[in-house]
Amino acid sequence: ARDVVGDVGRGLSVDGQLSRASLADCFTAAAKRASEALRVLAETTQTVNAEVAAVCEHVRFGVYDLEKAVFVAVFKRDKLDCIRLYVLVNADIDTPDTAVLELTRRCIAGGADAVQLRAKGIPDHRFLELAKEFVAACAAGGTVSIINDRADIAVLSGADGVHLGQDELPPQAARTLEKRPLLIGGSTHSAAELEAATEAGFDYVGVGPCFASLTKPHLTPAGLEYTRLAAVRLAGTGIRPIAIGGITEANLPVVLKTGIEAIAVSSAVLEDPENACRKLKNILMNR
Repeated sequence: ARDVVGDVGRGLSVDGQLSRASLADCFTAAAKRASEALRVLAETTQTVNAEVAAVCEHVRFGVYDLEKAVFVAVFKRDKLDCIRLYVLVNADIDTPDTAVLELTRRCIAGGADAVQLRAKGIPDHRFLELAKEFVAACAAGGTVSIINDRADIAVLSGADGVHLGQDELPPQAARTLEKRPLLIGGSTHSAAELEAATEAGFDYVGVGPCFASLTKPHLTPAGLEYTRLAAVRLAGTGIRPIAIGGITEANLPVVLKTGIEAIAVSSAVLEDPENACRKLKNILMNR
């Protein structure tokens, strides 16, 4: 009954109806069309040949898998590729949450690309509430938010990722908790741990300590030779190496000579977070 020829909407266009923000958006739209087209084929061929209809349904679910795989890959690429300066922010039972969040915001203002929240010894309820505010602060600044150790807190707070130590959940176990793509990072201190990490499914790995660290003084420095080894070993794997341990404005140029493109710092930015981050970022971007 519709008057197609005389329809008032015929020939009209809506701003943005054919525009997409990215190739990922184009792919998502195309995947939706493909799955709907396959549904139509399945329903139609069902009236003629049930076996062909079953094949169409099988392919349709294959499209769903492909869409998810591409979405996850693009999410990880976009998040990981931007990371040069990664800052670790510590919270403990005696540190006011306001101070933790202020430090986070100052690091972001100075150019931190990713910030990790490390909360040791605080109650889970407080940790979760702090994590939510931390994630919101990172999102507002366009910064990647990472939660240390706790995959559950990372998922519940909506963080971009979780960093798992040697004694925490393995990556595949942590991924069973995710509701959306989650960056998963790990720590490595030796060639053996690096090899294990490449097989475990990490998206990025911390490599170090490069030098003696005030944050973890009990760890023996792995040295710059290990940093160089990690940069070579992980090239082309999709796993991003991030140098960590005792890195400062003074020794950063030496670290970058190993081939590493990203670093993680903590104590180096505590005195003047915004200014220290800005100086480190400047060296990283003008290597």
